[in-house]
Amino acid sequence: MTVPTIPQLQPMPEDWRRALAVVAHPDDLEYGCSAAVAAWTDAGREIAYVLATRGEAGIDSIAPAECGPLREREQRASAAVVGVTEVEFLDHRDGVIEYGPALRRDIAAAIRRHRPELVITLNHRDTWGGVAWNTPDHVAVGRATLDAAGDAGNRWIFPELAEQGLQPWSGVRWVAVAGSATPTHAVDASAGLERAVGSLLEHRAYIEALTDEDPETYVRGFLTGVAHSMQERFGGRPAVAFELFSR
Repeated sequence: MTVPTIPQLQPMPEDWRRALAVVAHPDDLEYGCSAAVAAWTDAGREIAYVLATRGEAGIDSIAPAECGPLREREQRASAAVVGVTEVEFLDHRDGVIEYGPALRRDIAAAIRRHRPELVITLNHRDTWGGVAWNTPDHVAVGRATLDAAGDAGNRWIFPELAEQGLQPWSGVRWVAVAGSATPTHAVDASAGLERAVGSLLEHRAYIEALTDEDPETYVRGFLTGVAHSMQERFGGRPAVAFELFSR
């Protein structure tokens, strides 16, 4: 009987200089992407973050008016650990983000501002690998980001953006989806894993509300587990995996 082979993940493209990561909430990127971001910034690439919300509905014990600014501060500190200094918030309401033209327009505007070659987002499908239900915010933002990568290059979609000085940008070559159940590519997480742990730990208020486990034990266990779960498909190296869509 033939033993089935495990599909191998291909290395992510390296011929790019600028990337834009677009997600729904503070901490979305830190749950798995930060080791890749650290490797990219170490190599001199420019990465910017755009978050649809400030995560104000994310901690049950803290009212939104207090929680939003707290989570924004945590996100900026978290990004700095992996070399990211540009962090923007679109101010959609946490928990009730709506997929549609308004969201696509905001993300297309961000793409025109930053002019990336690579766009990164989070799992836009209904479930996490058919095991856990995804949140509406993740689905809406992920799907809108995939669509906005095309919207950003079409001057006749959202023409008001050009009137605001944001000229079309057709330079997006790939959209990489993190957290996909069907990844195709990966980045070696070895060099960036410690900084990824430090980056997620900056979300301390959120983590302490999420689990009774020691924050560092929880974070290290989670990120190490995810990275090592990909190593059989990436030459034995711990990895951050993406589903890569070419444009």
